[in-house]
Amino acid sequence: MKKAAVLAAGVLLTGSMLSGCRKEEVEKLIEPLVADVQAEEDTQEQTQEMEEEEASPDIDVSIPIQEGARIAVVSKNTKGEFWDLVRKGMEDAVQDVNDAYGYKKDQQISMTFEGPDDERKVEEQINIIDAVIAENPDVLCLSVGDMDSCQAQLEAARENGIPVIVFDSNVSETRLVKAFRATDNVRVGEIAAYRLATAIGKMGKVAVFSVQEKTQSARDRTEGFVNYISNYTDIQVEKVLYADQVEDMKAAMQEVLEHYPVLDGVFCSNADIADMYLDMDKNPVDHAVVMVGVDATSRQIKAVQNGEELGVVSQDPHTMGYEAMTTAIKATAPKKAGVEIKKNVLLEPVWLNLQNIEDPAYRDYIYASE
Repeated sequence: MKKAAVLAAGVLLTGSMLSGCRKEEVEKLIEPLVADVQAEEDTQEQTQEMEEEEASPDIDVSIPIQEGARIAVVSKNTKGEFWDLVRKGMEDAVQDVNDAYGYKKDQQISMTFEGPDDERKVEEQINIIDAVIAENPDVLCLSVGDMDSCQAQLEAARENGIPVIVFDSNVSETRLVKAFRATDNVRVGEIAAYRLATAIGKMGKVAVFSVQEKTQSARDRTEGFVNYISNYTDIQVEKVLYADQVEDMKAAMQEVLEHYPVLDGVFCSNADIADMYLDMDKNPVDHAVVMVGVDATSRQIKAVQNGEELGVVSQDPHTMGYEAMTTAIKATAPKKAGVEIKKNVLLEPVWLNLQNIEDPAYRDYIYASE
């Protein structure tokens, strides 16, 4: 595949030079081919990389963490299979650390996990953060529904000496946080764009249905998709629709389908939007629309298996939660200990479709219960 694509690019380059094309025109011709080669290489390397990774990092007991530390987690959402696994990853990290250090009773690290049941409930989340900071936890773990919503709370945490670890979706004022642990959401959009473009023959009309524009993870996925698919000059993005731009997202998506009856593909940027799209009433023409989603929830796995959905770009929520919690626990070490904490760690997403969705190598990316 790689050799064939590179050879094709070389033929185009040679032919264009002979015909007197400008350099810019040549680059425009070969750019989608080069992008396809890179995307295919990345996909082929996914399984090998997962096999090389350990299930969880070793616990370094030489780090002088604080005994009895309290870690407060405030998530932008607490409902759903994804968030259940994030929480499980955090709880497993706490257990592993307590076991590794031999902590008993009052020595043990503890955590709480709170948040609204819908990431659109930004005001409710802010109220929860205020209450948590008032309780003066040793570390605050935070995932926000609105990247600009909690400036005052971040300032208050700093004033009270509470380190902030952000997971899943970042804040705009990153100078106020100690570390960020999440999926590479730009990459999520890029993979989705490559797979959708390939499925529709690298030509046609597509739409993007996304969750809140003010949520950093959703914005990154959408921009990653739009920027990558622009490599294909015969594909037109007809509409980018965010849920916080309309009163009724389901009705707005229906209007898009009716306004663009010859739509060839759609990208749904998270599981909630994907579920909404899958549950919509569609006429027979709509069934020809190729759909790509994000996150391998039970609903989306079923949609892939019955042909409603081409595939999903999925995350590893357990590892995300584990990484965020172990980082939070490290942050309890005194400054004089000189413990180094990397500012940003982004986890690689994977592509799941009928060919690999039941492969045990991808089990950490499947959210459905056994």
